[in-house]
Amino acid sequence: MRIVLNAQLLSFSASYRQAGISRLIHATIQGLQAVDHDNDYIAFAGNQRIPSGYISNNHWRIITSRWPTHNRLVRILWEQTSLPWSALQAKADLLHALAFVAPLACPLPTVVTVYDLSFLLYPAVFNWLNRLYLSAMTPPSVRKARRVIAISESTKRDLVRLMHIPPERVDVVYPGLEPDIKPIEDPAALAAFRRRHNLPDHFVLFVGTLEPRKNADALVRAYGLLRRRGVVRHALVLAGSRGWRYESIFAAIEESGVADDVILPGYVAREELAFWYSAADIFVYPSLYEGFGLPVLEAMACGTPVITSTASSLPEVAGDAACLVDPNDTGGLAEAIEHVLTQADVRAEMSAKGRQRAATFTWERMAQSTRNVYEKALASSLPMTTTGSPP
Repeated sequence: MRIVLNAQLLSFSASYRQAGISRLIHATIQGLQAVDHDNDYIAFAGNQRIPSGYISNNHWRIITSRWPTHNRLVRILWEQTSLPWSALQAKADLLHALAFVAPLACPLPTVVTVYDLSFLLYPAVFNWLNRLYLSAMTPPSVRKARRVIAISESTKRDLVRLMHIPPERVDVVYPGLEPDIKPIEDPAALAAFRRRHNLPDHFVLFVGTLEPRKNADALVRAYGLLRRRGVVRHALVLAGSRGWRYESIFAAIEESGVADDVILPGYVAREELAFWYSAADIFVYPSLYEGFGLPVLEAMACGTPVITSTASSLPEVAGDAACLVDPNDTGGLAEAIEHVLTQADVRAEMSAKGRQRAATFTWERMAQSTRNVYEKALASSLPMTTTGSPP
């Protein structure tokens, strides 16, 4: 096979663009290089410098765009016009759209990866242009695709329910964890990290974009309850870039009277993620909706006890290794935080279970599953017309 990948959202910049989807595209590329030495791959990336040694497999090429595709409108135009033509010129057998949308006029068989359907389920948290684009272009892309990759069973159910994709055409491929996300066990290195970021010895950690869907304001209110009751003396660290409609989080901080106890370091560089998780006493992620919930997996891999939500895909990620709480139950969240923080044996058990569970989510497993999807896509006939009416 010769497979073309649309990797325009892959980013090497030290900013929020390197998080989320970019990291999962990176995992796909690196994992496929490790497990597949038979098929040929061409990845089309944005107009940026590719780090030396990024491509280590002779069956791979990565081509950067001459278009300024960091601009969303230019990227959309490139995807719908230049990409299918480039794939045909490359004599590709298959095109993998790594983020929601495939070129609608592409004559090649396509595979489309869908991370979540938050643009339909939580439209208020999206920039209106991004929401309009995804809402208009994702449904025809996945209906036309030979195979659709969902990153969790939860996302697969959403695709079947909201876009009426036959379940037999959707493959679940769980993300793999980056190998360097692991416990920092050197006390001197952790102490230096704390000094560098002016962190206290004990804190509760949240990592994620500050936006309504992540439900960080509920965490702030739960934390405020515990501080007022004198149950915990830990600081609360909300690490992440300011996203869309984050004002409610800052309002909750003021209303809860914890402004002096909440630390807001902003964007966290990927290279330091393991330090943040390893330095924290517990990690709390009460999100309302996730396609997968990578921070939960990362925290478990670092041995940090995790409290997360019962919503969407998060129980799939956590298994029995984390404490699950209804994201709408602020009192229940406060009780869970108190229970874990005050019970050393509970924390030790959660830490061990978390590391064991996280070890099953590897790049190699992710890549092998992706390769299997490609083989199924080329072995199948063109998809039948989907049943049901549009959402």
